[in-house]
Amino acid sequence: MALDRWADDVLINELKRTRLARWVSSEEQPGIIEIQNPINEFGIVIDPLDGSSLIDVNLAVGTIIGIYPGSVLVPGNTMLAAMYILYGPLTTLTFSTGNGVHDFVMDENGEFNLKAENIRIPEGKLYAPGALRKDYLPEHAAFIETLENQGYKLRFSGSFVADMHQILHKGGLFTYPGFKGRENGKLRLLFEANPIGKIITDAGGRISNGKTDILSLKPESIDQRTPVYAGGKKEIDLIEKLMAD
Repeated sequence: MALDRWADDVLINELKRTRLARWVSSEEQPGIIEIQNPINEFGIVIDPLDGSSLIDVNLAVGTIIGIYPGSVLVPGNTMLAAMYILYGPLTTLTFSTGNGVHDFVMDENGEFNLKAENIRIPEGKLYAPGALRKDYLPEHAAFIETLENQGYKLRFSGSFVADMHQILHKGGLFTYPGFKGRENGKLRLLFEANPIGKIITDAGGRISNGKTDILSLKPESIDQRTPVYAGGKKEIDLIEKLMAD
């Protein structure tokens, strides 16, 4: 969409202008961009506008960013920092450098002010499930049935940032699993799963592909996709148990 490309241009052009990083990889770009004469050796991964299919119905969208000490084709657990911006009724910025997850709110002057510090994911009973139920794989179907039998309420908007922001603050689980025809999942490891995974992990939660911690995986390519289960530890432990049985 035009707004995806615009957001991509704004972020990449500013990184080129400031030379604050050496490598930039965006969901909208076919390859990794190397910036000339960089001030730092950082590697940046960007999903410029997550949830852009919701723009025409005026639902919340966001931007996802991960920051690495160098190359971006490394496991997510080497990330220095991660953040997302949520464009909703308020414009909020949530970030972690490994020493706590913090929320900021943009004021009328365009400045971000601290709203919540050292956020910890609470226990909750929300679940945000992607993919069509008819295409669920057996282990995932059993997992969703278990959550529903335990009284979990469905809350899914189609914006990864918005849905994960809700899970971060209210507890529960977001999942976009592997499914029939797309067993490797839909979400991108580099641009979506890893940065959000760092934030949810630093807040006391977990992220998994159903079998192992996503942050431990070394990306094979910039467009690699993965099943995603992100949220509270007990929910992730459950899906991993079902996948292992």
